[in-house]
Amino acid sequence: MYNNQPLDVLPIWSIYILTALVLFVVAEAGFWLGKVVQKRWPDQSEPGVGAMVGAALALLGFLLAFATSFAINIFNERRQLVVLEANAIGTTYLRAGYLADPYGVESRQLLREYVNLRLEALDPAKTQASIARSEQIHDELWAYAEEVARQDPGPTVALYVSSLNEVIDLHTERLSEELGFRVPPFVLLGLYGVAILTMALMGVHNSYREKHNLVAEVIVVLIVSVVFVLIVELDRSNVGMINIPQDALIDLRDKLILTP
Repeated sequence: MYNNQPLDVLPIWSIYILTALVLFVVAEAGFWLGKVVQKRWPDQSEPGVGAMVGAALALLGFLLAFATSFAINIFNERRQLVVLEANAIGTTYLRAGYLADPYGVESRQLLREYVNLRLEALDPAKTQASIARSEQIHDELWAYAEEVARQDPGPTVALYVSSLNEVIDLHTERLSEELGFRVPPFVLLGLYGVAILTMALMGVHNSYREKHNLVAEVIVVLIVSVVFVLIVELDRSNVGMINIPQDALIDLRDKLILTP
């Protein structure tokens, strides 16, 4: 249920390894570039580079914090939509009992199938088929509702139609959230660019020191890589290790099995 973005072609673990490797190589390249500059222009002094590195790291930290906050907000909104959708489906299922047979029985059967489809949609191999069948069920349920409303245009049927309309609206909202509302690609690429330039500057700064602190350099690279991958994980949600809880839909599915 996700639109394609530049990094979507890569699994999460490979993004972490690639990011750490690129940042480390860039930091080392900056280190050796600094050494070359010092040999060619011995009069070049170190003062000022440290302040630049501090400013660059502060800016990088701010951007990473901003992107992480944005990704967490997206994740929380998706999680809330799951709960709202489960509640709407459950209410619609109960109100379907007001409908005259065979419409009530058929509607409840379709809603039980619908809940299973919402859970199956998490499997990338079944996503498109599940969405297509879900929208087909919307049409079938709405056709039943129209027929019942023509036969008995009372307030009871109006309640059912209202809850069914909410189910359809929440389906659209979830698709919009998960297909379109993601961390913009230019933000991720911009973070990548700032991180690369910062690591290069840090490498240049290290070249002015008597000893190359490789351990500290690796730690900084790993920290930045972890935060970057965390942002990607939150953005992808159900594709990686961080998944949106589906407990509300799972509990509803189990409940509907016991409520014919």
